[in-house]
Amino acid sequence: MPMRPNTSLRFMAVLALATLCLPGLAAADDDEKPALKIATKAIDASVTIEETFKSYPGLYENLLAEGRRDMAKWRADADKDRRKMPDIFTTDRRYSHDRTYMNRSAVGRYVSVVRNDYFDGLGAHPNTVVNTIIWDLGAKKRVSIRPLFKETADSGPTLQRLAKAVRASLAAEKIKRDMPVKDADTDIGLSAVEPKLLAIGAVALAPSTETGKSAGLLFYFSPYAVGGYVEGSYTAYVPLSGFKDDLSPEGAALFGGERPQDDGKED
Repeated sequence: MPMRPNTSLRFMAVLALATLCLPGLAAADDDEKPALKIATKAIDASVTIEETFKSYPGLYENLLAEGRRDMAKWRADADKDRRKMPDIFTTDRRYSHDRTYMNRSAVGRYVSVVRNDYFDGLGAHPNTVVNTIIWDLGAKKRVSIRPLFKETADSGPTLQRLAKAVRASLAAEKIKRDMPVKDADTDIGLSAVEPKLLAIGAVALAPSTETGKSAGLLFYFSPYAVGGYVEGSYTAYVPLSGFKDDLSPEGAALFGGERPQDDGKED
């Protein structure tokens, strides 16, 4: 999941070292070893899926299928670039792409997954892209947070309030990292947070002190999304109080309690 810059760099290094240079595509063993891995003259790549997902019907298989499809695309793109730019691919230089799927929370019928992609395209620096998946255990499919709210129209009242709360949370985190923020609603970086479901941040359900409930929403942002690359990734937290009145009956039944004190320390 997203981390502070120094932690993120250590995480990237671990991922890079964990990529094993073995030919072909194969299934991995247990103990969080890569579920998929590949090594060619153009790319080293791996996909690691947390073992806990195997206990949720259909989820592990869904993530594995996505990882397999995307790895095939990474390989095809790398092969194409190697044909076009052979000089940058030497014996010890090739692309690197490592993906991890991590279990952020399991709340009621929903499992929140954080997908972290680390990619080194032999440019100025590697890139990290963070996204999330919410899995509906009953329907056995990926879903959005729309059913949890009365309305979620782009630029509508619900997303306007959520976007404002997300920007405020990010501004507070930026200040903790000694990054200047004059105003949360006008800061150039934070203006990227828009009141649109696809532009408000990658969302996940936060755990709660109350069993089977969520205490609020987490919004993940990759490096560059709301600040400079050096700032690393960010996670914004919006507690239930920030959107309680906007919840649908289903959402009202899902949220409650407080966020555990130790939750989010690695965000």
